[in-house]
Amino acid sequence: MKPSPLLIVFFLCLFVSAKQKQSIDRPPNVVLIFMDDLGYGDLSCYGALDIHTPHIDRLASEGVRLTNFLSTQAVCSASRASLLTGCYANRIGISGALFPGAKIGLAPEEVTIADMLKAKGYATGIFGKWHLGDVPQLFPLAQGFDEYLGIPYSNDMWPVDYSGKPVEKGHFKSWYPPLPLIKNDRPIDTIANLEDQAELTGRLTDAAIDFIRRNKQQPFFAYLPHPMPHVPINASPAFRGKSRRGLFGDVIQELDHHIGRLLETLRSEGLEQNTLVILTSDNGPWFNYGNHAGSAGGFREGKGTSFEGGHRVPCIVRWPGKTVPGLVANQLSSTIDVLPTLAAACGAELPEKKIDGVDLSAVLKGDQAAQPRTTFYYYYRTNSLEAVRKDNWKLVFEHRGRSYVGQLPGRDGFPGKAPENIIFYKALYDLSRDPSELYDAQYDHPEKVHELEALAEIAREDLGDELTHRIGKHIRPPAKK
Repeated sequence: MKPSPLLIVFFLCLFVSAKQKQSIDRPPNVVLIFMDDLGYGDLSCYGALDIHTPHIDRLASEGVRLTNFLSTQAVCSASRASLLTGCYANRIGISGALFPGAKIGLAPEEVTIADMLKAKGYATGIFGKWHLGDVPQLFPLAQGFDEYLGIPYSNDMWPVDYSGKPVEKGHFKSWYPPLPLIKNDRPIDTIANLEDQAELTGRLTDAAIDFIRRNKQQPFFAYLPHPMPHVPINASPAFRGKSRRGLFGDVIQELDHHIGRLLETLRSEGLEQNTLVILTSDNGPWFNYGNHAGSAGGFREGKGTSFEGGHRVPCIVRWPGKTVPGLVANQLSSTIDVLPTLAAACGAELPEKKIDGVDLSAVLKGDQAAQPRTTFYYYYRTNSLEAVRKDNWKLVFEHRGRSYVGQLPGRDGFPGKAPENIIFYKALYDLSRDPSELYDAQYDHPEKVHELEALAEIAREDLGDELTHRIGKHIRPPAKK
């Protein structure tokens, strides 16, 4: 006996209704894309002149573009630790960039975004650069991730010269081990040359797309910390010579292409409407690499400094139906705010231990009056408080640091000089009028200096400060091998 057409329609309606309810009840999927050394001015939606990034630009037009978003430290490992834990990196014992064989890593006891979401039933995967411990007991699988494909530290930490040729014995890079590609907890391949580097962006995107398709029946967290445009850079043959910005532009446009592939996967699999996508960078551009480095978009200095060019990075957030399409949000925000924002979006529990991030939900939903973050601390080196910010006022303390000013940059993969012992003197900047930090206003606004110095004392008491020989009262140790 054949079922009547009305009965078929009835059951189809029930099925569609159930699927819609499942979609409504299910927490959002999360895709977190973390570029390496991408500067504020390296995307066309942030003002790049010779680089075309249509897929990222569309993501910005459909979501929120944050213009006052800061990395917590302008360097690799520290910024990644902050992103994943919602803490200033020095709170959890991580600073700078960990080298191969480093004796420490992110403590497994710290709660990462992956830990937090896995407790909510999420599938969790990382596809890219880890840089928070290079032994299996400190790999991503010990930090809440179900699967991992990527490199354990920066792509320049390998026994290969700037020319792309293997180094000889005695070269300062000769002590580096071969750069491994890790799957879960063991090497499966070696990144041996620049041609291998060129395939990384596509290879990691393929793995992320596969992860999404395999886990589309449950909520998932896909973390893509791309190794590039950190030097050494290279683009696959299909993208070489395609931009007007040389090889660096080719690399960015290839990244944009593969991000477009990932976004198209979300659309074609019916996942786009319930997926929260975040795209940002670990720090600003490594200027002394010249034409193989990016742009800070007019901000002062770059990677490895506590000026805005080192910390101010692009950040785009899209969650259809939740974020305001095309919104430009100028409120102060940071990588430490990603974890609490995702906790609110996904209905997850915040870590029991103290974190430093704040929930940006109100900002992303278009509340122009919302100011969840009003202060920010600029740490660098081991644990040096080099600047403090309140709203648009920034007080830079006297410190020795890196400077790219007046130095001839390198070319074609070779670095120029970037001296580390330049003395920067105490200065006050009004970033609303002087975003390039050129005009010291401390003598015109002594009340702001006093206010910011008081905030710095709070940070020194809490987190410590090597510049003033202070040990923080609320810091936690890293993991030791």
